[in-house]
Amino acid sequence: QVKLVESGGGLVQAGGSLRLSCAASGSIPSVNVMGWYRQAPGKQRELVASITNGGTTNYADSVKGRFTISRDNAKNTVYLQMNSLKPEDTAVYYCNVEFHRIVRISAWGQGTQVTVSS
Repeated sequence: QVKLVESGGGLVQAGGSLRLSCAASGSIPSVNVMGWYRQAPGKQRELVASITNGGTTNYADSVKGRFTISRDNAKNTVYLQMNSLKPEDTAVYYCNVEFHRIVRISAWGQGTQVTVSS
């Protein structure tokens, strides 16, 4: 069983910064992809950023140049440094890990609220 625990959300003014953390535990193979998704009220969940165990990253166009994803493989932890935050970044942010074990497995955290005031 895989468990993801997020932390670091909160309320920040526009232009400010926040750092999200997500610690994964359980039976997770070394080859995996960890990522952050977000869902704003009335909108679909969308990918914010992802990172492979080898360090390859992928970002949504809306956050490029402002957000940085990183990970500590030894700790199975992924981080999201969010700078120059905008009100439109307000959403619940979810941590995700994906890997293959015969079939594709995708696990989610419980989500953490990020609110950016104007």
